[in-house]
Amino acid sequence: MSTRYPFTAVVGMDDLRLALLLNAVSPAVGGVLVRGEKGTAKSTAVRALAELLPAVPVVAGCRFSCDPASPDPGCPDGPHGAGPGAERPARMVELPVGASEDRLVGSLDIEKALAEGVKAFEPGLLADAHRGVLYVDEVNLLHDHLIDLLLDAAAMGFSHVEREGVSVRHAARFLLVGTMNPEEGELRPQLLDRFGLTVEVAASRDPEQRVEVVRRRLAFEDDPAAFAARWADEETALRGRIVAARARLPQVTLGDAVLLQIAATCAAFEVDGMRADIVMARTATALAAWAGRTEVTSEDVRQAALLALPHRRRRSPFDAPGLDEDKLDETLEQFKGEDPDPDPEPEPDGPDDGGPDDGGPGDGGPGGGGPDGGGIPPQGDGPAPEDVPAPEEAPVPEPAPQRAGAGERAAVKAAEPFRTKVLSVPGLGEGAAGRRSRARTEHGRTTGSTRPRGALTKLHLAATVQAAAPHQKARGRTGRGLVVRRDDLRQATREGREGNLVLFAVDASGSMAARQRMSAVKGAVLSLLLDAYQRRDKVGLVTFRGRDAEVALPPTSSVDAAAARLEQLPTGGRTPLSAGLLKAHDVLRVERLRDPSRRPLLVVVTDGRATGGRAAGDPVALAARAARLHAAEGTASVVVDCETGPVRLGLAGRLALELGGTAVTLDELRADAIAGLVRDVQAGQAGHAAQTNRRAA
Repeated sequence: MSTRYPFTAVVGMDDLRLALLLNAVSPAVGGVLVRGEKGTAKSTAVRALAELLPAVPVVAGCRFSCDPASPDPGCPDGPHGAGPGAERPARMVELPVGASEDRLVGSLDIEKALAEGVKAFEPGLLADAHRGVLYVDEVNLLHDHLIDLLLDAAAMGFSHVEREGVSVRHAARFLLVGTMNPEEGELRPQLLDRFGLTVEVAASRDPEQRVEVVRRRLAFEDDPAAFAARWADEETALRGRIVAARARLPQVTLGDAVLLQIAATCAAFEVDGMRADIVMARTATALAAWAGRTEVTSEDVRQAALLALPHRRRRSPFDAPGLDEDKLDETLEQFKGEDPDPDPEPEPDGPDDGGPDDGGPGDGGPGGGGPDGGGIPPQGDGPAPEDVPAPEEAPVPEPAPQRAGAGERAAVKAAEPFRTKVLSVPGLGEGAAGRRSRARTEHGRTTGSTRPRGALTKLHLAATVQAAAPHQKARGRTGRGLVVRRDDLRQATREGREGNLVLFAVDASGSMAARQRMSAVKGAVLSLLLDAYQRRDKVGLVTFRGRDAEVALPPTSSVDAAAARLEQLPTGGRTPLSAGLLKAHDVLRVERLRDPSRRPLLVVVTDGRATGGRAAGDPVALAARAARLHAAEGTASVVVDCETGPVRLGLAGRLALELGGTAVTLDELRADAIAGLVRDVQAGQAGHAAQTNRRAA
C-alpha cells in the first residue's frame, strides 16, 4: 500500500483544511466541494484526510458496513444478530469520472447468474463508501447519469437498485468530497447544493511558501516513509483532537439568538431553500466543538457562512462564488441577541482566534494557532503531481482588452441574459456525453441489443438468455447453470445525450454598432452561452468586422471565457460576412479532424448584410457561396436575425436557406419563441432540400 502525503504537512490552504476537519468532526455537515486551478494540491489534501478519520465498527463479514450497534434491518447480507462486531479503518472510495453505472450502484453478479443460475447482487462503490468518504476528482466532468444517481443517494441516504431482475436496497450514507477546476466547466445546481461547504484554493504568490511547498514535495518523493514518519506525531495529535471534538459535539448548545442570526444571514443573501440554514447550523456547531467549546458564538456563525453560502447564492454560472463580508457583518450585528459568549477572550486553539480570512500564515489562521491548531505549521498552497489533470485543450489565456480602432465603437455591456430552450443537432450522434442532442452512448436508457463488434462492454442479459435458451438441450445442459457460447452474447445499445461544439459567428460590423442594438445582441449570445454551459458543450467564437474575420476564442470547454471575450468585443467597419463564414468553416474543419465524434452547431448572429471584405466580387454572392460550403457538409445551423426597424430586407432569412438551417429574429429569441424554431433544425434542412430539388427540376 502506498504512503499518503501527511495532512499536517500540507502547506497553507487554511480554508480547505478547516472545511475537511469540520466534516471529520461532524459528517452531517455534508461534505466539501474544492474549487481551484490545477496543480494546487486539492487531491493531495483530500486523500490525506482518510488517514485521520477514526476507525469504523462494522458487522463482521457484512459487505455493506452495517453498524453492529444498530444494523440495517433491510441489509442484503442480513439479518444480523447481536454481536461485538469488528473495526476497520475508515474508507475513502474514489469515483472515477469515467465509471460505469454498474460500478457505482452495483449490478447482478453475471458470473453466478450464468454459471450457477443464482440471482446474486454485486455491490458497487456506493456500498463501499457507506459510513466513509466518497471522493470524486474533477466532479464537474462526471457524466450526468452518474450525477443523478449520486443526487438520489445523497438525498435519501440509501441506494435502491432495480435492474436485470434484481431488486436491492441498502444504506448509502457517505461524506461527499469533490474537486474541480472551474475552467473546465461548472456543476449542475442540484449537485452543487448537495455539498455542505465550498472552498476556493489558489497557488500562493509568496515565494517563501512556494519554496517550502517544493522542498516538502521533493522530500516526500525521495523517501515517502521517512517523510511520513517525521510528521507522525502531528498526525497523531490531530487525530486525537478529531476524536475529542466528536465526543464533545453532542454537548454543544445552539442558542435561539444564534439560530436567528443563521436564518437572517441566509435570508439576507437570498439563498434558495432551507438546506443552507441547516448546513450553517451544523457547521457552526462543529466549529464550537473543534474549538473546545460547548456553546456556539457569532464568530462561529460568521465562519460557517463563509464556508456554506458562497456556492448557494450564485444566480449565473458566470458569477464568481463569494460573499460580501461587509454585508455579512452588518447582518450579524443587526440580529445580535443576548446570547452569552462563554469565551470572551479568544482561545489559542479556537477558530475565533483568527481564521482563513484573518491574515496570512502565522497570523492566527489554521496554520498557526487558529482552528486547525494541533501542531499544524504555517502553510501555503502546493502542487502535487497526481493533482494535475490532463486537460482536453490548452488553457485559455485571459482576454486582453480590445481597443476600438478607426471607424469602430468601444465595447458595450451585454443586456441581461434570459433563458432559452434547447438547440439541438438532428439525428443520432456518437459524441461525448452531455445534455444537448440525442446520441448513442455507453450510458443512458437501453433501447435494444445487437451482436457485439469486438469486445463486449455492456451485456444485454435478457437478450443473451433468449439467444441461448433454445439450444440448452442440444448443448447437453444438466444442471441449473445456463450453457452460453460466444455467439449468444448480446451487446446492449443505449441512447443518451451528447455535448456538441456550438460555434458562434458574430457580426461586429458598423451595421450592428448602435449601442442599444449591440447590447441586445450580446445579451442574446450570452443567453445561448448559458445554455451551452448547462449542456456540457464546447464553444467557440468567430467575429467579423472591417475587412476580415478572426477567431476570438478557439473551441474550448470554458464557457465563461467565451462570455469574457464577447463582453470586450468592439464594433464598427464594413461587414465581411463571407470571411466570417469561411473562418467558421476552417475552425469546424480542424475540429472534425481533432474530435470527429463531436457534432457541430453553427450559430450565426447577423443582420444578413454583406458589404465588403478582402475577397473581390459581389459580397452577397460570396457569402451565399460560403454558406453552401457548410450546407454541403451537413452542418446544423441557426441564423439569429438582428435586423431591426420598420423596413427589413430579409437577408438573414436568405442566408439561413443557403446554410440549410433555420432563421429566428432577435425579438423571437428574446420571447423564447426560439424553442420550436431552433430545436427542430431539421425542418430548415428539409426546406433547403426542397429548394435544391426545385432547382434541379
